[in-house]
Amino acid sequence: MNTTQFENLLDKCAALHHHLCPRQVLGVRMGMKAAHILDLDLPQQDKRLFTFVETDGCAADGISVATGCWMGRRTLRVLDFGKVAGTFVDTFTHKAIRISPNKQARNAIHRYRSDQPDRWHAYLKAYKSMPDDNLLVVQPVTLTVSLEKIISKETARARCDRCGEEIFNEREVEVNGEVLCRYCAGEIYYSNVQGSISESLIISGKDAYH
Repeated sequence: MNTTQFENLLDKCAALHHHLCPRQVLGVRMGMKAAHILDLDLPQQDKRLFTFVETDGCAADGISVATGCWMGRRTLRVLDFGKVAGTFVDTFTHKAIRISPNKQARNAIHRYRSDQPDRWHAYLKAYKSMPDDNLLVVQPVTLTVSLEKIISKETARARCDRCGEEIFNEREVEVNGEVLCRYCAGEIYYSNVQGSISESLIISGKDAYH
Protein backbone atom coordinates (compact mmCIF):
# COMPACT_ATOMS: atom_id res chain seq x y z
CA MET A 1 0.00 0.00 0.00
CA ASN A 2 1.26 3.44 -0.93
CA THR A 3 1.39 5.13 2.48
CA THR A 4 1.62 8.67 1.13
CA GLN A 5 -1.36 8.16 -1.16
CA PHE A 6 -3.29 6.50 1.67
CA GLU A 7 -2.74 9.44 4.01
CA ASN A 8 -3.69 11.92 1.28
CA LEU A 9 -6.92 10.07 0.61
CA LEU A 10 -7.74 9.98 4.33
CA ASP A 11 -7.19 13.74 4.50
CA LYS A 12 -9.56 14.29 1.57
CA CYS A 13 -12.17 12.03 3.12
CA ALA A 14 -11.88 13.71 6.51
CA ALA A 15 -12.39 17.10 4.84
CA LEU A 16 -15.80 15.91 3.61
CA HIS A 17 -16.90 14.96 7.13
CA HIS A 18 -14.85 17.42 9.18
CA HIS A 19 -13.39 14.39 10.98
CA LEU A 20 -12.06 10.91 10.24
CA CYS A 21 -13.88 7.79 11.43
CA PRO A 22 -13.17 4.04 11.19
CA ARG A 23 -15.67 3.39 8.40
CA GLN A 24 -14.16 6.10 6.24
CA VAL A 25 -10.82 4.33 6.62
CA LEU A 26 -12.44 1.03 5.65
CA GLY A 27 -13.92 2.64 2.55
CA VAL A 28 -10.58 4.09 1.48
CA ARG A 29 -8.82 0.76 2.08
CA MET A 30 -11.47 -1.07 0.04
CA GLY A 31 -11.12 1.38 -2.86
CA MET A 32 -7.34 1.11 -2.84
CA LYS A 33 -7.56 -2.68 -2.74
CA ALA A 34 -9.87 -2.63 -5.76
CA ALA A 35 -7.37 -0.46 -7.64
CA HIS A 36 -4.60 -2.96 -6.94
CA ILE A 37 -6.56 -6.07 -7.91
CA LEU A 38 -8.16 -4.59 -11.02
CA ASP A 39 -4.88 -2.88 -11.96
CA LEU A 40 -6.51 0.52 -12.36
CA ASP A 41 -5.09 3.97 -11.74
CA LEU A 42 -7.44 5.32 -9.09
CA PRO A 43 -8.94 7.76 -8.19
CA GLN A 44 -10.11 7.69 -11.78
CA GLN A 45 -10.57 10.70 -14.04
CA ASP A 46 -12.77 8.81 -16.51
CA LYS A 47 -15.71 6.47 -15.97
CA ARG A 48 -14.08 3.08 -16.44
CA LEU A 49 -14.77 1.80 -12.92
CA PHE A 50 -18.35 1.41 -11.68
CA THR A 51 -18.98 0.70 -8.00
CA PHE A 52 -21.95 -0.67 -6.09
CA VAL A 53 -21.90 0.17 -2.38
CA GLU A 54 -24.11 -1.73 0.04
CA THR A 55 -24.74 1.08 2.51
CA ASP A 56 -24.76 4.85 2.51
CA GLY A 57 -22.73 6.96 4.92
CA CYS A 58 -19.07 7.18 5.81
CA ALA A 59 -17.77 4.04 4.13
CA ALA A 60 -19.38 5.04 0.84
CA ASP A 61 -17.59 8.40 0.92
CA GLY A 62 -14.31 6.64 1.64
CA ILE A 63 -14.85 4.44 -1.41
CA SER A 64 -15.73 7.46 -3.55
CA VAL A 65 -12.62 9.38 -2.53
CA ALA A 66 -10.36 6.40 -3.20
CA THR A 67 -11.91 5.36 -6.53
CA GLY A 68 -13.26 8.55 -8.04
CA CYS A 69 -16.67 6.89 -8.36
CA TRP A 70 -19.44 9.31 -7.39
CA MET A 71 -23.21 9.31 -7.64
CA GLY A 72 -23.08 12.63 -9.47
CA ARG A 73 -20.84 11.11 -12.13
CA ARG A 74 -23.13 8.08 -12.40
CA THR A 75 -20.29 5.70 -11.58
CA LEU A 76 -21.60 4.71 -8.14
CA ARG A 77 -24.87 3.12 -7.10
CA VAL A 78 -26.12 2.56 -3.53
CA LEU A 79 -27.84 -0.77 -2.95
CA ASP A 80 -28.86 -0.38 0.66
CA PHE A 81 -28.24 -3.80 2.18
CA GLY A 82 -26.93 -2.18 5.35
CA LYS A 83 -23.47 -3.68 4.85
CA VAL A 84 -20.05 -2.06 4.66
CA ALA A 85 -19.16 -3.66 1.35
CA GLY A 86 -18.62 -2.70 -2.25
CA THR A 87 -18.58 -4.39 -5.64
CA PHE A 88 -16.13 -2.89 -8.10
CA VAL A 89 -16.65 -3.45 -11.82
CA ASP A 90 -14.13 -2.76 -14.59
CA THR A 91 -16.48 -1.75 -17.41
CA PHE A 92 -13.78 -2.47 -20.02
CA THR A 93 -12.96 -6.05 -18.99
CA HIS A 94 -16.23 -6.75 -17.09
CA LYS A 95 -14.19 -8.16 -14.21
CA ALA A 96 -16.02 -7.65 -10.92
CA ILE A 97 -14.92 -8.10 -7.31
CA ARG A 98 -16.75 -7.65 -4.02
CA ILE A 99 -14.72 -6.39 -1.07
CA SER A 100 -15.93 -6.49 2.53
CA PRO A 101 -14.35 -6.34 6.00
CA ASN A 102 -12.92 -9.59 7.31
CA LYS A 103 -15.27 -10.99 9.97
CA GLN A 104 -12.27 -11.68 12.18
CA ALA A 105 -10.90 -8.13 11.99
CA ARG A 106 -12.90 -6.93 15.00
CA ASN A 107 -11.50 -9.78 17.11
CA ALA A 108 -7.99 -8.41 16.59
CA ILE A 109 -8.83 -4.97 17.96
CA HIS A 110 -7.39 -5.81 21.38
CA ARG A 111 -3.91 -5.69 19.82
CA TYR A 112 -4.38 -2.00 19.11
CA ARG A 113 -6.08 -0.88 22.34
CA SER A 114 -3.13 -0.53 24.67
CA ASP A 115 -2.34 3.06 23.68
CA GLN A 116 -5.88 4.11 22.66
CA PRO A 117 -8.49 5.79 24.93
CA ASP A 118 -11.46 3.68 23.74
CA ARG A 119 -12.63 1.09 21.22
CA TRP A 120 -13.54 3.73 18.61
CA HIS A 121 -9.96 4.98 18.47
CA ALA A 122 -8.70 1.40 18.54
CA TYR A 123 -10.79 0.61 15.45
CA LEU A 124 -9.48 3.74 13.77
CA LYS A 125 -5.87 2.74 14.41
CA ALA A 126 -6.46 -0.91 13.51
CA TYR A 127 -8.16 -0.17 10.20
CA LYS A 128 -5.29 2.12 9.27
CA SER A 129 -2.55 -0.38 10.02
CA MET A 130 -3.92 -3.91 9.56
CA PRO A 131 -2.52 -5.84 6.55
CA ASP A 132 -5.01 -6.15 3.70
CA ASP A 133 -5.30 -9.91 4.11
CA ASN A 134 -6.35 -9.50 7.75
CA LEU A 135 -8.69 -6.58 7.18
CA LEU A 136 -10.45 -7.32 3.90
CA VAL A 137 -12.11 -10.20 2.07
CA VAL A 138 -12.06 -10.13 -1.74
CA GLN A 139 -14.49 -12.24 -3.76
CA PRO A 140 -14.66 -12.47 -7.56
CA VAL A 141 -18.33 -12.06 -8.51
CA THR A 142 -20.61 -12.04 -11.54
CA LEU A 143 -23.29 -9.36 -11.77
CA THR A 144 -26.91 -10.51 -11.93
CA VAL A 145 -28.07 -7.06 -13.07
CA SER A 146 -27.45 -5.35 -16.38
CA LEU A 147 -24.78 -2.71 -15.94
CA GLU A 148 -25.54 -1.41 -19.43
CA LYS A 149 -29.16 -0.82 -18.43
CA ILE A 150 -28.14 0.92 -15.20
CA ILE A 151 -25.70 3.22 -16.98
CA SER A 152 -28.11 3.71 -19.90
CA LYS A 153 -27.56 6.64 -22.27
CA GLU A 154 -27.00 10.19 -21.04
CA THR A 155 -29.05 11.50 -23.97
CA ALA A 156 -32.08 9.28 -23.28
CA ARG A 157 -35.11 11.36 -22.30
CA ALA A 158 -38.85 10.78 -22.11
CA ARG A 159 -41.85 12.62 -20.69
CA CYS A 160 -44.51 11.09 -18.46
CA ASP A 161 -47.92 11.01 -20.14
CA ARG A 162 -49.64 11.71 -16.81
CA CYS A 163 -47.59 14.16 -14.73
CA GLY A 164 -45.63 15.65 -17.63
CA GLU A 165 -42.30 15.48 -15.80
CA GLU A 166 -39.15 14.64 -17.73
CA ILE A 167 -37.53 11.22 -17.23
CA PHE A 168 -33.83 10.54 -17.80
CA ASN A 169 -31.70 7.42 -18.34
CA GLU A 170 -34.49 5.20 -19.70
CA ARG A 171 -36.23 4.98 -16.34
CA GLU A 172 -39.70 5.31 -17.86
CA VAL A 173 -42.11 2.37 -17.97
CA GLU A 174 -44.91 1.59 -20.41
CA VAL A 175 -48.32 0.70 -18.97
CA ASN A 176 -51.30 0.06 -21.24
CA GLY A 177 -49.73 2.09 -24.02
CA GLU A 178 -48.80 5.03 -21.77
CA VAL A 179 -45.24 6.19 -21.09
CA LEU A 180 -45.10 6.75 -17.34
CA CYS A 181 -42.61 7.74 -14.68
CA ARG A 182 -42.17 5.19 -11.92
CA TYR A 183 -44.29 7.27 -9.53
CA CYS A 184 -47.26 7.43 -11.87
CA ALA A 185 -46.82 3.72 -12.53
CA GLY A 186 -47.41 3.06 -8.83
CA GLU A 187 -43.88 2.97 -7.36
CA ILE A 188 -44.62 5.56 -4.69
CA TYR A 189 -42.34 6.83 -1.92
CA TYR A 190 -44.20 10.09 -1.17
CA SER A 191 -47.80 11.33 -1.31
CA ASN A 192 -48.94 14.72 -2.50
CA VAL A 193 -50.62 17.25 -0.22
CA GLN A 194 -53.17 19.80 -1.40
CA GLY A 195 -51.65 22.62 -3.39
CA SER A 196 -47.97 23.10 -4.11
CA ILE A 197 -45.10 24.91 -2.41
CA SER A 198 -44.96 27.49 -5.17
CA GLU A 199 -48.73 28.10 -4.87
CA SER A 200 -48.39 28.45 -1.11
CA LEU A 201 -45.63 31.01 -1.52
CA ILE A 202 -47.72 33.00 -3.98
CA ILE A 203 -50.70 32.98 -1.61
CA SER A 204 -48.48 33.96 1.31
CA GLY A 205 -47.01 36.77 -0.77
CA LYS A 206 -50.43 38.09 -1.72
CA ASP A 207 -51.57 37.90 1.89
CA ALA A 208 -48.54 39.93 2.92
CA TYR A 209 -49.68 42.83 0.77
CA HIS A 210 -53.28 42.92 2.08
